[in-house]
Amino acid sequence: MNSMMERIGTRLAAKDWPSITATLHNNGFAVVKDVLTNEECAALIAGYETEAAYRKTIQMERYRFGRGEYKYFRYPLPELITAFREQVYTEIVPVANQWMHELALETRFPATHPEMKALCRQQGQEQPTVLILKYGAGGFNTLHQDLYGAVYFPMQLVLMLNRPGADYTGGEFVITEQIPRAQSRANVLKPDQGNMLIFTTSFRPVKGSNGYYRVHMKHGVSPLHSGNRYSLGIIFHDGLS
Repeated sequence: MNSMMERIGTRLAAKDWPSITATLHNNGFAVVKDVLTNEECAALIAGYETEAAYRKTIQMERYRFGRGEYKYFRYPLPELITAFREQVYTEIVPVANQWMHELALETRFPATHPEMKALCRQQGQEQPTVLILKYGAGGFNTLHQDLYGAVYFPMQLVLMLNRPGADYTGGEFVITEQIPRAQSRANVLKPDQGNMLIFTTSFRPVKGSNGYYRVHMKHGVSPLHSGNRYSLGIIFHDGLS
């Protein structure tokens, strides 16, 4: 194992995963503090201009996704990203399978991330979906879900790369829950630099009086008032070409 994989693996293994996964199961999201150093955040931001690292750049206004820009990484991914993809997947896949069981769905996800990638390849989903996002003043991201194909993992994560309130203002992370036969609920989060937010990709189970039911969820970013906001989105399933 190389030093980067070891450092990230050791750092993540030290987190309180029973508490994190319980929060993730109960709320559909969980914030994990201090998973990236300031130096790692700065290196990822600096790498934004290294075009050879990316397979595609998306101008969000062109597709009415919001206002801003993001870039999809190409394979092979940076070691830091691979470490997060593999380690966090292993910790949260039991929650994903618990959700499938509670909602009486037949889908079950494999124990390791390489096996998850193989499952995607069987459906022609071979392109990495990890992306780095940049928003300037007035930038925002409309509410959406990151599915990319027939096979998708029900959770994903975002790593915050700079400081809210210092490097930018506004730009809160928004998660909405579409509760059946009720008004939608919004959760507004402000994770700090170096923090990781794990959240549901599409839906989560909620226990009612007659068992579990499905609550659909979407996420987005509220408008920035000033500065530049950078974040790294890690999605566990690959996408179609």
